[in-house]
Amino acid sequence: MQAIRLLERGDHVIGIDNLNDYYDVNLKLARLARLQSYPHFKFLKLDIADRQAMADLFATENLQRVVHLAAQAGVRYSITNPHAYIESNIVGFLNILEGCRHHNLEHLVYASSSSVYGANTRMPFSVQDSVDHPVSLYAASKKANELMAHTYSHLYKLPTTGLRFFTVYGPWGRPDMSPMLFARNIMQGKAIDVFNYGNHRRDFTYIDDIVTGVTKVLDKPAEANSDWSSENPDSGSSTAPYRVYNIGSNNPVHLLDFIGALEDSLGKKSIKNLLPMQPGDVPDTYADVSDLMAEFDYKPDTSLQLGIAAFVDWYKEIATKLT
Repeated sequence: MQAIRLLERGDHVIGIDNLNDYYDVNLKLARLARLQSYPHFKFLKLDIADRQAMADLFATENLQRVVHLAAQAGVRYSITNPHAYIESNIVGFLNILEGCRHHNLEHLVYASSSSVYGANTRMPFSVQDSVDHPVSLYAASKKANELMAHTYSHLYKLPTTGLRFFTVYGPWGRPDMSPMLFARNIMQGKAIDVFNYGNHRRDFTYIDDIVTGVTKVLDKPAEANSDWSSENPDSGSSTAPYRVYNIGSNNPVHLLDFIGALEDSLGKKSIKNLLPMQPGDVPDTYADVSDLMAEFDYKPDTSLQLGIAAFVDWYKEIATKLT
């Protein structure tokens, strides 16, 4: 979705992915097929953890800016497969930073995560809050990305902006996330697993609002904060060209209400398997996006009902035919 937005405004886009089987490769190939119809799109099958391949990419392509959204995702998967997160999220991110550094790129925008807030309970989550208590390796890897980015911004004056994504949903999303899992089981008359007995709140953010925010940020390379003070440090900025922002809907929704809206769009009630909280999970997320609103005129305006309706339309038309 992000690549399409950039292509449709006239940008030349090089997309890379290793097309691994963490989830259904058919979905990845279907996404790729949509992009390959654009004349200014080029795809390279690469693993960001492959140091030489990434060095060659930066050396041979005339890159200006990078939107780094590749990662090993998933909180629960990080508990059973921790090495995958170090290889992709740490080693892979280092390769991205090195490429940007050595080829003087204008701006690196990368995906962080609301998961970095970990054990925090004060709402809404602010980039001014301490994020030193992650509760999953996935969250720790994303916090590490922010620290690594700051180091490169400080040492090499590389403009970097990290965006802490809050529960992104919509068409073409990952099948291991709750909207897809719920939709599939509801349509098939199977029970859905509802963790924390449905008492979660999530700042569900529709994909189009995310894409708009990322594009706005990409177009404005991070700058040093001339007012930054070590005596009263601002966690979201620095004396280096470094920024971190939350990107979310700023409107937390109870999980059971989300399921109810999904049921309404699908026209079918769910069978709920109520379960306790999962290890590594957090009960609530709620994004303070005031900085993004003030600096980029970011306005997440897709209602839950409209977002879910669009997701369900896509799911019925496309997703059910891919698996």
